[in-house]
Amino acid sequence: MQWWFVGAAALAGSCIAIQAAANSALRDTLESPWYAAFLSITGTMVCALLFLGCTRPTLPTGDMLRTTAWWNWIGGPLGAAFVLSGTLLVPRLGTATFLAAVVAGQLACSLAIDHFGLMNITQHSISPGRLLGALLVFTGVLAVKYL
Repeated sequence: MQWWFVGAAALAGSCIAIQAAANSALRDTLESPWYAAFLSITGTMVCALLFLGCTRPTLPTGDMLRTTAWWNWIGGPLGAAFVLSGTLLVPRLGTATFLAAVVAGQLACSLAIDHFGLMNITQHSISPGRLLGALLVFTGVLAVKYL
């Protein structure tokens, strides 16, 4: 079953590559990274609202909203920063180099989150194998960019 999840994650990664290229093209069409990011995020919000309208999940209580940790609220702004960075950087780097660097940054941050068990994530210590994997990813970024 784990391989199915890995495949689903790879498919999600494909969506991110297509999103980055589409947002870059939208930036060129609109001649504005700001409006391209805004409209991309607006599309995300419309999809989320449609999903909520179709599934009608139970609303969270006020107490749930008040007691959540501060870092539970940073996903939206970080997603917006990612979308905007793609509209600004994909035209300069290309989709492959941009996403290779994104993956390297994600991996470095993820290793720290896992190692220290931050944000209520189950702790997974850094091991020689994990460090080797990260080094291979960083080497891959260099290969994508310069070879």
